[in-house]
Amino acid sequence: MSVLSAPYMHDEAAAFAHVEAMLWADGPICPHCGVIDSAYKLEGVRTKASKKNPEGKERHGLWKCRGCRKQFTVRKGTIFEESHLPLHLWLQAIHLMVSSKKGISSHQLHRVLGITYKSAWFLTHRIRECMRSGDLAPFGSNGGTVEVDETFIGNDRTKKPHGEKKGRGYDHKHKHKMLTLVDRDTKQAKSIIVDDLKKSTLIPILRENIAAEAVVYTDEAGQYHKLADDFASHDFTRHGAGDYVRREAPEVHTNTVEGFYSIFKRGMKGVYQHCGKQHLHRYAAEFDFRYNNRKSNGVEDSQRAEIMLSSVVGKRLTYKLPH
Repeated sequence: MSVLSAPYMHDEAAAFAHVEAMLWADGPICPHCGVIDSAYKLEGVRTKASKKNPEGKERHGLWKCRGCRKQFTVRKGTIFEESHLPLHLWLQAIHLMVSSKKGISSHQLHRVLGITYKSAWFLTHRIRECMRSGDLAPFGSNGGTVEVDETFIGNDRTKKPHGEKKGRGYDHKHKHKMLTLVDRDTKQAKSIIVDDLKKSTLIPILRENIAAEAVVYTDEAGQYHKLADDFASHDFTRHGAGDYVRREAPEVHTNTVEGFYSIFKRGMKGVYQHCGKQHLHRYAAEFDFRYNNRKSNGVEDSQRAEIMLSSVVGKRLTYKLPH
């Protein structure tokens, strides 16, 4: 049976029960005073009557705290707060986003869910915000291997305004730049949007995100030439000479991170097609999340949605912030 046939994907009461079970394992938590498992459920409460709903709409998942006497739902303090969309539509959107390998566009979601494009666009950005882990654990701990590479995507309109042409061979100054690390042992990826690819910009980022005992592999780019001074060892391949895997040392390559980029670029160019720099970090987080929680890491689609749901608290995004 399809996951989209589950009751919590269609019934609002079941959707609240599903999210409450995920976020309130020890009982309802009052977002006003922080008291745990000291609230009771309010049944049969309805909103004020309106033309569209003469009898008002039933308020599902409504609780009242015995301590501070305030009402709340599981939406409070999460990405769902103040959203007019039914919770079951949120759960459908989350499942579609985390199970689509190359992403799903806001236009597609607005057609599938039957909501406006503006709502779908804002919804997808709030979901992406939850996919940002903020994990500071260094890559390559205990002497692990880390691959490092960078890529170019889109056009930075501050450097290349609409209508302005750049000749062949232009050195990518007008493109957005992204640095990605992949830990071979943990099979985790981390992408960071950078302003430029200078050594003074990249090396501090690598020092902050890679353990000193790690083995680092890169391509032949000049900014990486002295990485051995900061890490246990460093080696590189010469892509310019057609060298992608060294015969005498087959472990020296960046094919893993290149594979990550192949999925990222197919999604960004084929599904999303355009992204401004102010949003790119969220799109990068989306692809990092799906890569880090993929099937080869033992995570199925339904589990991926549960992992994302467990991080919705404290990551509310208002409409002004995405711009």
